Amino acid sequence: MSTAAASIREGIIATGIDPTSWAYAEDYTGEDEVVTGARASAEDSGISSIGPGAASALSMLAAAVGAKAVVEIGTGTGVSGLALLRGMRADGTLTTVDLDAENQRLARKTFLDAGVASNRFRLIAGSALDVVTRLTDGHYDLVFCDADKREYTAYLHEALRLLRPGGVVAFDNALLRGRVADPSHRDPDTTAVRDLIRAIRDNDDLTSALLPTSDGLLAAVKRA
Repeated sequence: MSTAAASIREGIIATGIDPTSWAYAEDYTGEDEVVTGARASAEDSGISSIGPGAASALSMLAAAVGAKAVVEIGTGTGVSGLALLRGMRADGTLTTVDLDAENQRLARKTFLDAGVASNRFRLIAGSALDVVTRLTDGHYDLVFCDADKREYTAYLHEALRLLRPGGVVAFDNALLRGRVADPSHRDPDTTAVRDLIRAIRDNDDLTSALLPTSDGLLAAVKRA
């Protein structure tokens, strides 16, 4: 089991799948040296990266919708961004937003080390809600969110504006290491994720699934 999968596994409440099977599924696709290097940089910087299983799911979702234009909220060191780029069309462009310019420097290195051309990504340092409000309505195929949990519902609102019909929005940490499913946890982050889950589930314009991979990946398709 990879280090990333092992760290996510700690504290997860597993139901319906035994831990060995979960770990096997988590490491199903494997990761190359570029990704493991980006994970090491994230750990050194105190950043929590998306888990291997959820990263694989992102690549699959990007490929499934033939993504050419993708927005990422929360760049980190490039683990999730690289997963998206590897699933996107060869002429696709990733727009990724993060408050921390140093994170984006590390992400740029990750992308270039992986052989991604510099014209296939643009990194924007700034507040997510300030940046995405300036992006074009209905232009994007996929929006991925992995930043301030307390802003998740606001990200959803912006994502629905940005996505074309048939586009996908996805959120990492949708289970928060077992806290979301446990009603005794009422901290602001957990409450915000629960609010997001309800908002997506109750939206008739979305078809959604909460996937118990990594720390939970909540994904939804915008209906035509």
